[in-house]
Amino acid sequence: MNTVIETQNLVKHYPTQPQDSPSAINVIDMSVEAGQLYGLIGPDGAGKTTLLRILATVMEPTSGSARLAGFDTVKQAEDVRSRLGYMPQAFSLYPDLSVMENLRFFADINNVPRAKQKPRIDELLEFARLTDFTTRRSENLSGGMRKKLALACALIHEPEILLLDEPTTGVDPVSRRELWQLLAKVIQQGVTVLVSTPYMDEAERCKTVSIIYQGRLLTTGAPAELERQMPFHIIEVKAQPRRILRAVADGTKGVIGWRAVGDRLRLLAENPGEVMPRIEKALNKDGATISILREARMLMEDVFIHLVEKQEPRT
Repeated sequence: MNTVIETQNLVKHYPTQPQDSPSAINVIDMSVEAGQLYGLIGPDGAGKTTLLRILATVMEPTSGSARLAGFDTVKQAEDVRSRLGYMPQAFSLYPDLSVMENLRFFADINNVPRAKQKPRIDELLEFARLTDFTTRRSENLSGGMRKKLALACALIHEPEILLLDEPTTGVDPVSRRELWQLLAKVIQQGVTVLVSTPYMDEAERCKTVSIIYQGRLLTTGAPAELERQMPFHIIEVKAQPRRILRAVADGTKGVIGWRAVGDRLRLLAENPGEVMPRIEKALNKDGATISILREARMLMEDVFIHLVEKQEPRT
C-alpha cells in the first residue's frame, strides 16, 4: 500500500506553555495509507486539532516532520496544499457570501480553471444536496448545511487527501448521518480521509483509528482489532433498585470495573461465565428485579475509556 500521510517524531510545544507541561503534540509517529478512512479520536485538548493544523500546513511543528503525498509540510507547503482539502472545526466560510459565491471563491483560490468551475460546482451542489440553496447566504444556513457546504468547498479542487477536524460536532443526528453518507462517497472516489472525532460510534466507521491523549498516540489499529485486544469482556446489567445494582457491581468477585450507560451498567469482567451467575445470585438475594443480564459486544467507547483511565494517576 502507498503511504500518503506520514509523521515522524512529531512534536509541537507552544511558547506560552510552561516548560514542564506536556507538549500539545508529543513524539507522534503515524502513517495513513492511500484511500483509507482513518479516525483520530480523543477528548477535547488531546491534540487532535494541533496535529491536523500541522498536516494542513497551517502551523509548523516544533520538531520532527510530516509528509503528505510525499511532500514535506514545511519545506514543500504549496505542493501539499494543492493536493489537500482541509475542513477546520470552526466555521471557515464567508458568512456574507452565498452558497454559490463561497464555492466560486474557493474554486478561485484553489486555482480551479474557470472552464472547469461550473461543472465541478454543479457536481458538488448535487453531491451536498445544496442545489436549491445557491443564493442563500452561508450565515443563514442550518448547522448541518454549513458543514456540507464546508465539505463541498474543501473538495472543490478534487484533492487526493481530505483532513476533517470534528466535522459533525454541533450538528443534529440527521445531519451527522448525512455527512457520513457523503464521506462514504468521497472514500469510494479514492480520496484518503483523515477525520478527528470525539464520537466513538463514528470511530467504528473507520478502517483504522488512533487514540490520542495528552498529545500522545496510545494505540492504533482497526476498531475490531483493538476491541479484541482488551483484557476483559463486557456484561450488561439492568436492575432495580439502582443502588442495589451498583452495590452488587462494586462487591462481586471478578468484576474489574463498571460504568453507567443510560439505565444500565456495563461491567468489565475477565470471565463472564463465572461472573454473571454471581451477579444474578447477589441481585436476587438483595431483592432486586433484573431486566437485563447478558454479555454484550465490546465497543470503541470501552476501549477508549480503558486506555485513557490507564493514563490517569491513581489516587
